[in-house]
Amino acid sequence: MIDFNSKKGFICDMDGVIYHGNKILPGAADFINWLNETGKDFLFLTNNSNSTPKELQQKLARLGLDVSEEHFYTSALATAAFLKEQSPGCSVYAIGEAGLFNALYNAGITMNDVNPDYVVVGEGKAYSLDTLTKATNLVLNGAKLIGCNSDVSAPIENGFTPACRALVAPIEMATGRQAYFCGKPNPLMMHTGLKLLGCHSAEAVMVGDRMDTDIISGLERGLSTVLVLTGVSTTENIKVYGYKPTVVLQGVGDIVRIAKEQ
Repeated sequence: MIDFNSKKGFICDMDGVIYHGNKILPGAADFINWLNETGKDFLFLTNNSNSTPKELQQKLARLGLDVSEEHFYTSALATAAFLKEQSPGCSVYAIGEAGLFNALYNAGITMNDVNPDYVVVGEGKAYSLDTLTKATNLVLNGAKLIGCNSDVSAPIENGFTPACRALVAPIEMATGRQAYFCGKPNPLMMHTGLKLLGCHSAEAVMVGDRMDTDIISGLERGLSTVLVLTGVSTTENIKVYGYKPTVVLQGVGDIVRIAKEQ
């Protein structure tokens, strides 16, 4: 068991942990209240590339949760930071939503649908056969392929939706090129999360609903890990992985209950 009271920082996923779509999950409000009341440093580190931190802050506010904007870091921000480091001033053809476009623009990256340096794919309603065809031909003509994250699916209110990895796959298959993914479990994103928190790995906890992104990210950076069963991973599919979380809980509300009992 993890001594939650002794931990300084918490890195937490959002989809499947705090909410499904526009429905808050049980215990989420108690968990955020506990973080604030106990003075814990915390960061929502999400593979969602659609929304800006401000939009995520407003979404939680609509759900009755008061969390300020600086507590959010997305795979879109991680992607923009990676491209700025790799190729300052580069151009991209991007498929995604406002969260991705804003992050790219703020990093000094321009849009180019003729001869871009990169094709960047996130989730979003703009994805279509036309954008897929454009992206495929740009990659065949030399653009490098980048995915915001490697999630295959994401939980929503009434089931699951295809996520970034599934949307990139047709481009990979059509071109024979492999995408580079910037979100979890890429260690660069977890490194940034710890840096933003000002925590060492031994002082922090990773809380998530996915074995293949959240838990492996925390494990490989030396964090204690909590898998909650409110999202993608289940008690059955945990068994297929060659690693395991520090603890498995029904939801984030159990963190509060356990901390108060310790």
